[in-house]
Amino acid sequence: MAPLDTVRLQHRLDALTDLLIDTVDGGASIGFLAPLGHAEAAAWWQGRAVGVEAGRLAVWAAHDGGRVVGTVSLDFPDKPNSRHRAELVKLMVHRDARGRGLGRALLATAERAARAAGITLLHLDTETDSPAEHLYRTAGWTRAGVIPDYAADPAGALRPTTLYYKHLATG
Repeated sequence: MAPLDTVRLQHRLDALTDLLIDTVDGGASIGFLAPLGHAEAAAWWQGRAVGVEAGRLAVWAAHDGGRVVGTVSLDFPDKPNSRHRAELVKLMVHRDARGRGLGRALLATAERAARAAGITLLHLDTETDSPAEHLYRTAGWTRAGVIPDYAADPAGALRPTTLYYKHLATG
């Protein structure tokens, strides 16, 4: 799975937008409230192109036929003292593609790419007690702690978030 460049991100904009809307409609707390409109979701993806173009964001997309059924991203800090780490963001799997190991495959893709880029530490946050939390625990991520009332879920209810990190071996 190759990361999307700006041209491919724009080319897949409708499919990425549909995935984002499905993820939010499915209840995943990824920064948006439901219902998420098509224009808002498309604008969010278009905004990612700036980070991709600057090399601060890498995005991978999994396809099933012509449809995007999953994504994961790495957000690279721009500060000199943090170039050894990256944040894993927006791991999304379409509701009808779940349960087939796609989330785990996307996670492994991001981890391999991080290692290849010389990243030695990854971190993320996820809604406490969410299905994603189980994925990270079983993939060897370490729980750092919980922040209560961190973000609203798609329905608007404040929920705690759990912070995770993973040390990566390079070589």
